[in-house]
Amino acid sequence: MTEQAPLSFTPAVGDTPLTAKQRRLLTLAHELGRDKFAGRAALWDREGSFPFANYDDLREAGLLRLCVPEADGGLGADYATYMFVAAELGRFCGTTALTYNMHICSTMWTGVLADGIPMSDEERSEHLRRRQIHFERVVKNGAVYAQPFSEGSAAAAGRAPFGTTARKVEGGWRINGRKIFASLAGAANYYGVLCTEDKGDDKPDARDTLYMAVPADAPGVAVSGDWDVLGMRGTVSRTLTFKDVFVSDDEQLMPRGVYFKGAQTWPAMFFTIAATYMGLAAGAYDFTVQYLRGEIDEATGKAAQPGARTVRRRQFPTKQMAVAQMRIQLESMRSLFLRAVQEAKPNPSKDEKLRLYAAHYSVMEGANDIARLAIRTCGGQSMMKHLPLERIYRDSRCGALMLPWTAELVIDRMGRETLYEAGERDE
Repeated sequence: MTEQAPLSFTPAVGDTPLTAKQRRLLTLAHELGRDKFAGRAALWDREGSFPFANYDDLREAGLLRLCVPEADGGLGADYATYMFVAAELGRFCGTTALTYNMHICSTMWTGVLADGIPMSDEERSEHLRRRQIHFERVVKNGAVYAQPFSEGSAAAAGRAPFGTTARKVEGGWRINGRKIFASLAGAANYYGVLCTEDKGDDKPDARDTLYMAVPADAPGVAVSGDWDVLGMRGTVSRTLTFKDVFVSDDEQLMPRGVYFKGAQTWPAMFFTIAATYMGLAAGAYDFTVQYLRGEIDEATGKAAQPGARTVRRRQFPTKQMAVAQMRIQLESMRSLFLRAVQEAKPNPSKDEKLRLYAAHYSVMEGANDIARLAIRTCGGQSMMKHLPLERIYRDSRCGALMLPWTAELVIDRMGRETLYEAGERDE
């Protein structure tokens, strides 16, 4: 076997065995992030504008079709490969990585994850036919899919039916409802909307969840509200409303009832968002080390030119101790993250599921812990807008709020599922 040359960088997820495809895609993501995304990140943050230029680059590089099967013209990336690539993008631009997650999940959920969800032969045949329509849009047209989830109710957390509804009509469905914090609102070509089938009674059921692709230009689709927020400003997560929006039967991203099965079968489908925050943590750590070593031009926030006079701060014991603390936490996060990625599969064991929760919580909270330490360690300069740390701090603080697994909900699930076996109740 020919020994592979080492990567020229340490991936955001740390050193881990990689396939040739993973090495190639990680290198592509790293170079895109380093050479293009990092320099634009402050612009999207300052303006609260969507990173269209980054999506042009992702499209040109073929990364919009990352998780589309090779047989359908995609790159055929599996779950782990996506997680590694997304973390690498998050290292340089949190906004791009987070919105990219929404797009990729539309192809991953209908692709590799759906392959592990039980379906009847009829459902499987229907699904394979319809997903080719959506894959073709991404592969041939470079279409971008969004995934609006939140409604301001318990639905996004999996504890109630979605309030957005779909009523069966001739040739398709009529969709009505509202999604809040809808990332890519006004930027996506299609919205992958989770809604509850309206059967004409007063008993909506989460088991009747439908997953529908709604064209952004369909009559009755509207984007409203301002987006002036703490962090992840370039996600432009405004409010989407659907008023009697007609979509054809072929816009179903999954057959009736299959999304509900998937949510029960594949809990790691909700872990994908953690990759962005793993990348943010690595980015904060990277900058801190470079800054203390005098490798950053403080006037521009960019890498200092060779031979330039800069200030080194690495000689102070307090700085050395802080960097050690950051590295310890980063390595702990990486270990849990990689274990959870390795164990991602349908129907995980109880221990695997609890580790998944632990990994999610550790990454989503730990990213902000590392950013906080980075700001304290780098000092007053780190508050300046032309340096990335204050943006990383704000972006990483938003992680604990991301549905369906907010920090509070993950802690609640972990404690409850530790103490109660399935079906157990107190008298």
